[in-house]
Amino acid sequence: METVRVLRNRINERFPDAGLTKVCEELLKIAEQASERSIAIGRPMLGVRILSGCVIAAILIGVLVMFNLVKIPNQPIPASEFIQVVDAAFNALVLVGATLLFLFTLEVRVKRSRALKAIHELRSLVHIIDMHQLTKDPERMLWRDASFNTKSSPKRTMNRFQLNRYLDYCSEMLALCGKVAALYVANFHDSQAVAAVNDLENLTTGQGGKIWQKIMILHSGPEHNDDVQQVAHASRLSDGEQSEANSSSENVSPSTLRDPDEKSASDSTTK
Repeated sequence: METVRVLRNRINERFPDAGLTKVCEELLKIAEQASERSIAIGRPMLGVRILSGCVIAAILIGVLVMFNLVKIPNQPIPASEFIQVVDAAFNALVLVGATLLFLFTLEVRVKRSRALKAIHELRSLVHIIDMHQLTKDPERMLWRDASFNTKSSPKRTMNRFQLNRYLDYCSEMLALCGKVAALYVANFHDSQAVAAVNDLENLTTGQGGKIWQKIMILHSGPEHNDDVQQVAHASRLSDGEQSEANSSSENVSPSTLRDPDEKSASDSTTK
């Protein structure tokens, strides 16, 4: 949950007006409820168990009473009547067995329904994240000639560094959706619920792969001066305060395209 909160803050600080911030806030709400939901799903449902036990006991008592009331005649039973009795007894046995099976599996089915509902919320959120990155085309950074655009072409509002961060945030959110979904089956080992979580993780992995293909295309093109200047400007920002402007170098390595908070982590690792 803390990881989702930090990611929300990072997105809000860099893209305060972007809709991706609201999507991450929704993910944070789901993550805050995931732990409580997981515990509730794994907790025994005493009410359902007591109700099922009472109904099962009533059915068994009724069956025993019915057998005690049945009187077998001393004279032979005609074949037609015997077949009718056997058919009725078989139908009653099937009905009682189906009822008992329904009551025995009632708790599991209620928990499964809750888990699948929670996983479906994350699945819907994954598709919303995919819609936000759908129009973020890295090739538009490589072809800057406005003559290639049409009236319906998406407006280019980001430089290369910002687009890289935006796509990276989308990738992180997709990964976190899969991790949150795994919490719902941590205390509930149901085959259908586990299969739904696996399907969601496969979905997030596939969409994350597409995003990283965009990032690779974004890094494959030549750097432009406006991107270099804005990247150098962003790297001088610390805790929301702007330091004094320094002249940007003529040659900027691709490593400057990384987020400043990630650069500090890598520098500490190197030390």
